[in-house]
Parts: sequence; C-alpha cells; structure tokens
Amino acid sequence: MAETTSERTRLTECGYVAREILLWVAPTEVSMSIQRRELLAALGTGATAALAGCSGVLGNEGGDPGVAGETLRLTTTTSTYDTGLLDALNKPFQEMYGVTVDAVAQGTGQALETARNGDSDVVMVHARSLEDEFMREGYGVNRRDLMFNDFVIVGPESDPAGIGGMGSATEALTAIAESEAAFVSRGDNSGTHTKELNLWEAAGTEPGGDWYQETGTGMGEALNIANQQGAYTLSDRGTFISQRSEIDLTILVQGPIEDGPEILANPYGVMAVNPGVHDNANYDLAMAYIGWITSPGVQESISEYQVNGEQLFFPEAVSENPDFQQYVPEGWSGDSADE
Repeated sequence: MAETTSERTRLTECGYVAREILLWVAPTEVSMSIQRRELLAALGTGATAALAGCSGVLGNEGGDPGVAGETLRLTTTTSTYDTGLLDALNKPFQEMYGVTVDAVAQGTGQALETARNGDSDVVMVHARSLEDEFMREGYGVNRRDLMFNDFVIVGPESDPAGIGGMGSATEALTAIAESEAAFVSRGDNSGTHTKELNLWEAAGTEPGGDWYQETGTGMGEALNIANQQGAYTLSDRGTFISQRSEIDLTILVQGPIEDGPEILANPYGVMAVNPGVHDNANYDLAMAYIGWITSPGVQESISEYQVNGEQLFFPEAVSENPDFQQYVPEGWSGDSADE
C-alpha cells in the first residue's frame, strides 16, 4: 500500500531520532512539522522516551511507549505561567506522550531549590548565575539555552524620577533612589529579583527605606502592586505585555530587544535534574521534554506565540553557530575540572 504524506513524514522523523540516539551525547533537536500555536508533532530524546512515538514505525507495533501514564515534575518561573506560554507548550507534549506535566511556577531561586530537594525532574528558569551554581553543585545536567526576552523598567506615566527614555538602566535606578520614588521589588530570589540586585550593585546604590518595597511575590502580582502604588518596578517584557491592558504602567527604560542596554537581556535555560543525585528523578521523561522543547518546530512555535498581537519570547535553542558554553557553568573547561 502506498505511503501517505504523513506516513512518510513520520518515517523521516523516527529515522532521525534513531540515528541521533546512536550518536547521543547531549540532548538532540528533532525535525518535525508543526502548525502555528498547536505544538502537536514534536519528538524528544532520551533513550526509550525518544522512541516512544515511533514504536509502530520501528517495528514495535503496539509496544509499550515506556513513559505513557507517567508524570513529569517541572519547576519553572512565574513569567512562563503568567504569560500563558507554559500551557501552550505543555498541553501538546502531554498529548503526544500520554503523560502528565505537573508544573509548579516559582521564582527561579525557589524552582532550583525545589529541584535540589529532589522534588523536580526538569527546571526551566532564567538566572544564569543561579543555574551555574546548580550545575556546579551536581544537581543539574544537560542544560540547554531555550529562549530569551528582556527586562524593562516600568512605572507610572507621570514618571516622578524622570527616567523615561534613559539609555542606561543603572542611571535610571540611581535617579529613582535619589528621588526616593516608590519602587516595588519582587524580593523573592527569582531571576528578575537577581537581575534587579545586580543592577543596583552595578549602579553603586543599596536600595532601602520607605520608598523601596519588597513584596516576595511573583511578577504578575508585583506589577499589580506597583500599579496600585504608582511605583516603578523591573519586569520581564513578556509578563508586562501580557498584563499591560489591565494596568496603567508604561515602559520607561527599554531592554535590548528595543535597542536598550544589553545588561537588561533575559535568557532562559532548561535542564534535567541529575538522576545520580536524586534516583527518583524521571530522567528519561525529562530528556524527552528537553529534546522536544528545543526542537526546531517547537522553537518556531515559541517565536509565534503572541499576546495582544505582540511576541513575548524569542527562541534560542536552534542556532547556526551554537554556543557550547550553554551546557556547562560559566568559566568551566576540561582543564579546570582537573584542578
């Protein structure tokens, strides 16, 4: 019987996965065809999990897919949840593998701490210094660059500190501190909070006093509090865009996506929890997720994901000239491992 187009496509994809498993060293990227916003036909990697969707093609008709019915524990940042991206990514993955993704949205620091405690299989976060520490301690393996957006400084249109249009984030924070204009900090050891503290340090300013409020909340709630108080805050662009129609704050200092300072760049990474440290970690399913979410088709869908007609995230996993330092902590080399 003649093959249909979809059957030929599936044969090609499964052959690619089989070849990559034989050569496998790090997570691989799987070619597939994916429709806008649907994220339905992607394959991951990681031994049995990678071949789960190919059982019929590779001679295991009706075989056990290996991971069906299992649960992937994902800890991730509040920005992926608040923007709706998390649901858009996880639903098709669950449908494809017949699994459940138990996603917990936390600040990056707390998400990594949850994984340290053995309560996560895979983490998706956005604070490279904290990710590097997590890997150096042996908790994380097979890290991949995933996507990026940027940070912006937002505040009321009245702009009492006069920072609107500044080309320097540190100068803007200095102006806010000197005028003692209200500023809302997440104060939760998240990726955004880590970036904020780095910016204050670069500005040579230690924030404090009645004008500076630490909320201990996620990004969405921090924006709502800043809106209620007519205060400034640092936000990732994606969460701000997703809530802009509901608040009266405006972007006053842009990030690099709109030609602002590079110091406001906001890269996201994804990595598996080391099963050598936590033997309860579902490593096969974690690697399937990493291979799937960094594959060309899903990366394209991340690029196409919009809220109110605006792009929130920019894919970074697929590159003509990949940065291989993405897999290891900053400054690591083969020589340094022997010291």
